[in-house]
Amino acid sequence: MQNFDFYNPTHILFGQGRIADLNQHIPADASVLLLYGGGSIKQNGVFGQVMAALGTRRVTEFGGIEPNPSYETLMRAVALVKRERIDFLLAVGGGSVIDGTKFIAAAALFEGAEPWAILEKRGNNVRCALPFGSVLTLPATGSEMNSGAVVTRKSLQAKMAFSSRHCFPRFSVLDPATTFSLPLRQVGNGVVDAFVHVMEQYLTYPVNAPLQDRFAEGLLLTLIEQGPQVLARPQDYAVRANLMWCACMALNGLISTGVPQDWATHMLGHELTALHGIDHAQTLAIILPSMLRIRKEAKRAKLLQYAARVWGLLDGDEDSRIAAAIEYTQDFFEQMGVKTRLADYDLNATHIAPILSALESHRMVALGEKRDVTLEISRQVLELSL
Repeated sequence: MQNFDFYNPTHILFGQGRIADLNQHIPADASVLLLYGGGSIKQNGVFGQVMAALGTRRVTEFGGIEPNPSYETLMRAVALVKRERIDFLLAVGGGSVIDGTKFIAAAALFEGAEPWAILEKRGNNVRCALPFGSVLTLPATGSEMNSGAVVTRKSLQAKMAFSSRHCFPRFSVLDPATTFSLPLRQVGNGVVDAFVHVMEQYLTYPVNAPLQDRFAEGLLLTLIEQGPQVLARPQDYAVRANLMWCACMALNGLISTGVPQDWATHMLGHELTALHGIDHAQTLAIILPSMLRIRKEAKRAKLLQYAARVWGLLDGDEDSRIAAAIEYTQDFFEQMGVKTRLADYDLNATHIAPILSALESHRMVALGEKRDVTLEISRQVLELSL
């Protein structure tokens, strides 16, 4: 097992009715900026619950944060924070709203010339941030219990990530009942997103970390079991609760302690989103199967472990077990309603060169757990994904 630091200060308030507990976790004299996305929280009752819990606090609203939060939109929120002297942020929504709120929290107090530098430096230049909490309505990204975020700058067609210990939510409310009104497409996306988050931390190479491996395998097995159930029984609270907690645990830092991490699939996926507007989870479903097929030799030991422990594949030679495990993974994404080929999104071979150029311009030329995913490997992955 590798050396590690583990730090996660986020207080989780889990269960039905927990939005009412906001009153106990935000200072009574706080000036609150309430951040959300397209406004569905005003139709499904979540907004009313939040406002009731906030009571007499001064609340300013900022809506319209996109599914891939844009720098341009978030900077308008930063200006509002400064103009209204906001001192506490509350994100109500999915991972994109929470990601955007993390950036706003950091950018509002950033002393550099332009806050885009936060993304350019991956968050290493963040010295402080406004306090914030979240009310999660779409389980997928784990942003409710980690310190990372991804922001898109439309003018540059760049989607970049940052992380800072100053950007953990103070608390997050996870009420599974808030997810009942989600379209099933978003539910399926969320399951795939969480699944690939686990894979990026688990399916690398062995470092004798059996506890982390079994935590990761438990999450994958839970997603495989519960994912189809949520599509079949969307009003089942227990299933919703299991998926919400699973997505949170997938990326809160626990399973990544002491083990190598990959994230090459995410980096290619980010370019697909930035250039073509494809949903984040859809990009992961496109890239991961091909990434595993191209890199199966480097990942052979863990692929065999994955095949045996997650998919129960024990018979046949090693190559056939690996091939079957990857095929089962791709079939699972399709079962969740997430298509897995570039052609499914009207992309073809002519779109590959611009993606590679974007990777190069963003210095994504040595990816993966061993930094051996070159532009040539990325090209092979994209071609196999057609």
